[in-house]
Amino acid sequence: MRRGRHRGDTTRPRRTELVAQVGGPLRRYLRTEAGGAGLMLAAALVALVWANSPWSASYEALWHLEAGVRVGGAGLEMDLKHWVDDALMVLFFFVIGLEVARELSVGELTQRRRVVVPLVAGVAGVVVPALVYLAVNPSGPAAAGWGAVIGTDTAFLLGALALVGPRTATQLRIFLLTLTVIDDVVAVTVIGVVYSDEPRVLPLLGAVALLGVLVLLARVRAWRAWPYVVVTVALWSAVVAGGVHGAIAGMLAGLLIPARTPERSTVEGAARLVRAFRQSPLPSAGRTAQQGLARAVSVNERLQVVLHPWTSYVVVPLFALANAGVDLRGGALEEALRSPVTWGVVAGLVGGKVLGVGGGALLAVRAGLGRLPQGVGPGQVVGGAALSGIGFTVSLLIIGLVDDQDFREAATVGVLLAAVLATALGGLAFRLAARLLGERTADLPVRLSLPVDPARDHVRGRADAPMTLVEYLDFECPFCARATGVTTELRAELGDDLRYVVRHLPLPDVHPHAELAAVAAEAAAAQGRFWEMHDLLFAHQDELELPDLLGYAGRLGLDVERFARDLDDDDVAARVREDVASAEASGARGTPTFFVGGRRHRGPYDAATLAAELRASVARTHHGPDAR
Repeated sequence: MRRGRHRGDTTRPRRTELVAQVGGPLRRYLRTEAGGAGLMLAAALVALVWANSPWSASYEALWHLEAGVRVGGAGLEMDLKHWVDDALMVLFFFVIGLEVARELSVGELTQRRRVVVPLVAGVAGVVVPALVYLAVNPSGPAAAGWGAVIGTDTAFLLGALALVGPRTATQLRIFLLTLTVIDDVVAVTVIGVVYSDEPRVLPLLGAVALLGVLVLLARVRAWRAWPYVVVTVALWSAVVAGGVHGAIAGMLAGLLIPARTPERSTVEGAARLVRAFRQSPLPSAGRTAQQGLARAVSVNERLQVVLHPWTSYVVVPLFALANAGVDLRGGALEEALRSPVTWGVVAGLVGGKVLGVGGGALLAVRAGLGRLPQGVGPGQVVGGAALSGIGFTVSLLIIGLVDDQDFREAATVGVLLAAVLATALGGLAFRLAARLLGERTADLPVRLSLPVDPARDHVRGRADAPMTLVEYLDFECPFCARATGVTTELRAELGDDLRYVVRHLPLPDVHPHAELAAVAAEAAAAQGRFWEMHDLLFAHQDELELPDLLGYAGRLGLDVERFARDLDDDDVAARVREDVASAEASGARGTPTFFVGGRRHRGPYDAATLAAELRASVARTHHGPDAR
């Protein structure tokens, strides 16, 4: 039967009416990017101090040091700065491409209606800043630098948001991340088309052939990472030899490496191999288990796990160190501050991004093209738009491609000044949004909107037990079936101290039988047999057609005719709809979603983790009004 989309260890809906619980891969990405922003800032400050110190000559000498790779008669030689800008930064754009591919396949960008607002904002956030810059620098050599204001530095943006944004801003982060994905794709396209050398046909034809190889690898579902890596390196070489900036090779390669959700059969197969290794810890069994685990996770996500820390903590800080070192002595700073290039960059990044990103998003919502994520207000969108004026990485990369030293110095000063002003303006916007509009958080609800009522809810355990675990589930979700075993362990461990509550969150757009199965459980509840039907439905997840459900009713000794009538009873179905509405109001999007002591649980839901959280909820209840 057709299975739904899964991401990490939850099933996710396609529809937009349910609201987000951030998946594990995205949480890791946000943490890594925001963490790398601190290192990037430190590297930029070191570069500025070094370039303006008595040892500034050593700074210039370091980055002009020649280095090369040669195999036989063929080779590639560049100075260290170009190795950073043209080679290491390709890895940065490769990871961006991987992230875009994953979001398009299994992430936030799969829900096309949700993409419309950030898409409009992202495009406007490229076009408007460029027009603002050209209004200040309409002609002459400086006009060619308009690309310096189109990009947004994701790492700096997230770091600044953590510093000056709302205390909890998960939903705003997702919105801004979606926007910067679009921004990055446009920026890399501009680099490849506008700021590359005269193209050479033969190497570019080779690059096209290598793109075809990547498509073929994806089509045959090659699960090992090394073929993709080898082809990507060859693609970069061909693109550079063809006179096009290597960034476009990295982005295209990342986009073509597939992301997919874990298949239930593959995951279960990997689990069997791990159990076999546990029983017989031989090297051959260990290698087989390792390969089984690798097969269960897409090449895209495995590469992201490996490369994200390298790009955030090594590549981008090295780039900042190589490009932020502007010598401002001898009147250079005063000259830069009088230059229209500097103020064109500042106006484009700070003013242009606010107008483009903020205005584009709010106009798209006003026109009915989409809506903002739940929990995000218009004032917070303006604050995020202001922070998107931190161009840094992409801006400095494009500035370095312009063959004019005076322009590069003035534009770099503009980028650094814009980063400071954009952060200050964003912080001001968030403060005003909190004070005037009441927009103090930009996150999903975390509390259970509908308190547990033993007279209404399905409860296993004492009605007055001190620990409460609520699960929103889908009877066709394989991860919910696994969680059922976890809750069995919890009940065995915690005994009468735990009450376990089940609520419905069927996802019919990905699990076509889930809604009918939920109604069947309620029809069984009408005859006092909810939990028996609950257990049967999970035991037979692949058999949830109407005849199957009637058979289960007969097996449980229910009045089958009454059960069949209740399946069509709107009052029974309304009970399921009430649960779905409470899930949305409580911030639950996927299944399973757990609430511990009335608060939404994030992270792993193994028995040990949930038991620790349940005990902590009791402690909080005794020491403060944190959980109900």
